[in-house]
Amino acid sequence: MSSPVLAVDFGTSNSAAAIIVDGQVKRLPIEADEETLPTAVFFPEGGAPMQIGREAGRSLIDGEEGRYMRALKSILGTPLLHQSRMIEGKRRTLAEVVTAFLVAVKTQAEAHSGLVFERALSGRPVRFHSKNAEQNEQAEADLRDCYLAAGFKEVEFMFEPEAAALACRDMSATGLGLIVDIGGGTSDFSVFRQSGQGIEILASHGVRLGGTDFDQRISVAHVMPLLGQGGQVRRTFGEGLLPVPAAIYQDLATWPKIPFLYARETERLVEDLLVHAVEPKKIQRLKTVIQDHLGHEMAFSVEGGKIASNSVGVRSEIDLGFVERGLTAPITTGTMNGALTEFRAQLSGAMYETLMRSSVGPGQIDNAILVGGSSLMKIVSDEVQTVCPSAKQHQSEAFTAVVDGLALATGEVG
Repeated sequence: MSSPVLAVDFGTSNSAAAIIVDGQVKRLPIEADEETLPTAVFFPEGGAPMQIGREAGRSLIDGEEGRYMRALKSILGTPLLHQSRMIEGKRRTLAEVVTAFLVAVKTQAEAHSGLVFERALSGRPVRFHSKNAEQNEQAEADLRDCYLAAGFKEVEFMFEPEAAALACRDMSATGLGLIVDIGGGTSDFSVFRQSGQGIEILASHGVRLGGTDFDQRISVAHVMPLLGQGGQVRRTFGEGLLPVPAAIYQDLATWPKIPFLYARETERLVEDLLVHAVEPKKIQRLKTVIQDHLGHEMAFSVEGGKIASNSVGVRSEIDLGFVERGLTAPITTGTMNGALTEFRAQLSGAMYETLMRSSVGPGQIDNAILVGGSSLMKIVSDEVQTVCPSAKQHQSEAFTAVVDGLALATGEVG
């Protein structure tokens, strides 16, 4: 009898695990009674054990001292993954952090199932990196190494939208379907044909674009100007003004880069900007964010503002009161869509590319199935409507369709 296979959806923003029991998908609660958990870790100050998921987020929001990390999947395939750095008193690589997260997933899955998992079927985006084939291959190799280091003896991979197609087969009856899987870090697409014989994948394609990119652009457009972005500083010697450097704001708005701004080098840069700033009040806010390690709280607020403004005509605010009492950044559906305009072409272009690879015309798609947390964004449904105007749109189980499909597919690797 072959050993059981654990299906793992290791996502940029959220993760999940599942198995097949008597032919049915059983999602395993990795954290408390939840079927999914945020792909996040927190290293408490003083060397206490690493926390994951919602517990990690609570420690951050409660103001506990330590290092919070999220969107770790985004750095697979990059040199950053293997660079050693001090994280709460111990030198670690980010590959070791990913491995520790997978160890926690494996351990909890075994505890809740009563099984021992030596084999895993993991989801992966069609492309970890859009334009670099070598980096894309390296990302899968990196993830494989992390699974093996976490205690799995074998790991296979399946494209995430193809797994979602298996999970969503009841939504499309027969005919041609398009999976639109918009996750935290990537957007993936599969064209499939469903018949009495099952699901046939005709083509898959993907781009490195997801919810964390949406958050980054929204933050840059709405929040960072309140911290001095776009401002000016006086020259140390001579007359005239210079623009405030933009790089620090780009990093502060990017989930995986936030922890690396908490360094003395960054503090010195901000202190120098404050001395020369034309608008010192704004730079003082930036200093508060850096010295008090408030970058992730700000990112959570941006994410909340994005969700609140996702309906037509909605006006909301991004709460920044933890930076300065009463400080908010107004956000409306219109201003958010303006910040995300350039992503529309990327989304529609990727869908057209998938259709072309499948030799299927846009008008032939009967059903478009939206998967992934970021598929809830109206910008996504609008672009699907534009590309496939005759398709009936279905919203799947946004956060569990991929892991459900992976579990269904475990029979093929069993």
